[in-house]
Amino acid sequence: MGGNDNTVGAYYAPKGGLPPQTQLLTDRAMFTESYAVIPKGCFSDIVTSFLPFWEQTRLWVIARPLSGFAETFSQYIMEVQPGGGSDRAEMDDTAEGVLFVVEGYAFLPPKSGWTLRNNSSEAARFHWVRKAYESVPGLDAPEAFFANEKDIEPREMPDTNGAWATTRFVDPTDVRHDMHVNIVTFQPGGIIPFAETHVMEHGLYVLEGKAVYRLNQDWVEVEAGDFMWLRAFCPQACYAGGPGKFR
Repeated sequence: MGGNDNTVGAYYAPKGGLPPQTQLLTDRAMFTESYAVIPKGCFSDIVTSFLPFWEQTRLWVIARPLSGFAETFSQYIMEVQPGGGSDRAEMDDTAEGVLFVVEGYAFLPPKSGWTLRNNSSEAARFHWVRKAYESVPGLDAPEAFFANEKDIEPREMPDTNGAWATTRFVDPTDVRHDMHVNIVTFQPGGIIPFAETHVMEHGLYVLEGKAVYRLNQDWVEVEAGDFMWLRAFCPQACYAGGPGKFR
């Protein structure tokens, strides 16, 4: 990998809680016509939600379809207590899903009828990305599958000497898939050297490290636990200043 380390690092997950009454209200949270930033400090107990048929489970809804903004997907951070879970996890037969957990990945096509239980002694936290699957006549829906980042070789971006690499759980040429969840890793000093401006909507959750992100016309500092939500064609770029990896 060009002499750089692209090994798996730590994943940040929110734990909830509530700031003290002495906490200053100044924060980095913002919502604009082209992007939103939800810093990790916003993931408190009082902004959680609950779903029907999910026991001992709460969630932070960090993205949902909004008319005139990002309209295609929802993203939740789920927290399932020991013994909790659901035998009726997905109520919409048209919805596909991705579960991204600390050391794994699951793709769930529409009509999967999946269930989930936390059989451990600690809370389980994972991202659940949901989207209405866009079928194409003549193409079958992709199969359900499970994967682990440790088993996937990151692909270096051309001419970056390993400073910028992408871990892809799905082959981008497999057009049966209408959404992708990837892990992008920047080494200290790595950059996106131009303003990406494209049709894809984005949910960007920072797993590790810190960086400065260009969102539309603004430079925004982000760190592990922050979430960025971008509508289609919102220009974006990144500078990972270090001292460690930014993912």
